[in-house]
Formats: sequence, structure tokens, C-alpha cells
Amino acid sequence: MSQVVDMGVRIGRLVLKNPVMTASGTFGFGVEYEGLMDVGALGAIVTKGISLEPRLGNPAPRIAETPAGLLNAVGLQNPGLEGFVEDKLPWLRRAGPAVVVNILGDRVEDYASLARQLDALDGVDALEVNISCPNVAAGGIAFGSDPSAAAEISAAVVENTTRPVLVKLSPNVTDLVAIAKAVAAQRVDGLTLINTLRGMAIDPHTGEARLGNGIGGLSGPAIRPVAVRAIYEVHQEVDLPIVGCGGLMTALDAVEFLRAGASAVQVGSATFRRPDAASEVLSGLRAFCQEQQLDACSLLTGAVSVRGVKGDPRKEAQDA
Repeated sequence: MSQVVDMGVRIGRLVLKNPVMTASGTFGFGVEYEGLMDVGALGAIVTKGISLEPRLGNPAPRIAETPAGLLNAVGLQNPGLEGFVEDKLPWLRRAGPAVVVNILGDRVEDYASLARQLDALDGVDALEVNISCPNVAAGGIAFGSDPSAAAEISAAVVENTTRPVLVKLSPNVTDLVAIAKAVAAQRVDGLTLINTLRGMAIDPHTGEARLGNGIGGLSGPAIRPVAVRAIYEVHQEVDLPIVGCGGLMTALDAVEFLRAGASAVQVGSATFRRPDAASEVLSGLRAFCQEQQLDACSLLTGAVSVRGVKGDPRKEAQDA
């Protein structure tokens, strides 16, 4: 008989039956994968980003493959809050996993309004706040690039909802730990690390940018070491649960994220190659825990040994 492993995890007030989630923007609204995998087995579905009003997104082409990843510039296309509530939320309520709604906006007021309206609905278990969006009131600077702006958005969401709140941080900053600390001070339930890295690809023959928007977000295996480093650094200095995301392709990748300090993980662009990638990660993670004779998957969180590092690992790395 196989060893029984407790796969349950807690991210602040959000309790999940297992630590495997989908990443926003890579799994649609879940219903698209209903016939391809057992969606109900997942710990949570994180929806495509939702704004107050519908968004058409960026001009094509929106996706470009790179040697170890994927560039995308979809432009946050979504049906808007009303369309989501009418057409997507009813199925999500019946699906089984926890429902985490990713929200985005151009102004602080947009986030506050989304949080308030979603709080009144059944079937929404938590919010994930995308702060990589441009702050229109501040000339287009991303909310997530400034600690005070990130804190302001986080506080606005927390004040307008009773649901657990996760804040998704961007790696395109000078000091991610400083931003994580500013967000953590606003009584959020957890952090999602990381969003995509800014990147660009150009056709050498024609000189044309491979994305219609020119610059896009890089995901996939190429960014996994960046994600692991970010999770590790934040876990060392911020007492808040972390959801690891960025380049996770396999169950062993998930183990790496957990050991770095994550409590749960999100499977993203791996889904484009293998539609049932999240399901594979979940079964593989359970099998790994059984092989290691672990009673609970949560025992992996933070279980890392860094050889030869004395003092501040971040300073040591910078000085190397």
C-alpha cells in the first residue's frame, strides 16, 4: 500500500487540498481544459486577469517561441468583470478547485472596485493582484516597480474584500525583497513569485519584431532559476506564504520551488506544451513525497541547504 501523504496547504486564510495551482493567463478560465485533464483534482484555478471593462489586447502576433521559453504580449485581453461573472464564474463554481480571481487595473480605484464587487459573489475563494500593470495616474510606471505604489494597491484591495489576497510580484525591479516587505505590511495573505521577465525577439532577416507589441513577457524554463532565487530571497526575509511561479515544467521543478520557500506552486506555460501538465505535476509531487517518506508535502517548504554561504546570501552573490 502506498504511503498516504497529506497534500493540503494553507496560504494565509486560503486553504487548498493540494499545492498545485494554474498560473493566470495560461489556463484560460479552466473550462477550456475540462476534456483534457481532471481539472477538479487541482488545488486551485487562477483565472485569466480580469479588469473592470473588457479589453481587446495587443495586435498580433502575440506569442513568439524562444530557445528556452515563450514571449507573449497578449495585452491582458479579457471579457471584463460583467462578462466573467455571467459567462465564466458559474462553471468555476462547479469545477471543484478553489477559485482565485486575478485582478488588474490602471488606477488604484480600479483594484478597489474589483475587490469590492467580487467580494459580494459566491464562488470566489481568493484574489490574486497583478501589480505589473501601468499606473496611468503616474505616467505609466508599473505599480509593482515601486514599494509605495505596490503597498497602496495591496492596501486598497485588502480594505475592500473579506477574501484572502495574494499579490503577484514582478521580477523586473531593482530590489524585489523591498517590494515584498512593503506589500506584506498591508496584511495580505501571500505573495506570488514571479511574473514574467521583459524580453524581445527580432527576426534577423526582416528586422521585424516577432511580437506585434515589440516587447513582451518571457516565461518558460529560461526564467526558472530567477524564480527560484526570488522565492529563496523573499522567504529568508519576509514572513509570508509564497506561491512559486515561473518556468515550472515538472514535479521536480515544483519540489525545487517548495524547497526554496514556496508553500504552493503554479503551472504556467508548460500547459501550452502539455495541456495536462498541472495534473502531471500534482501526481509526480505526491509520488516524490511517498518516495522520500514524507507524511506531508508542506514539509518540503524551505527545506534547502546552501553550502559555503556565510552571512547574507544576497550580498555574497553580488560580490562573486
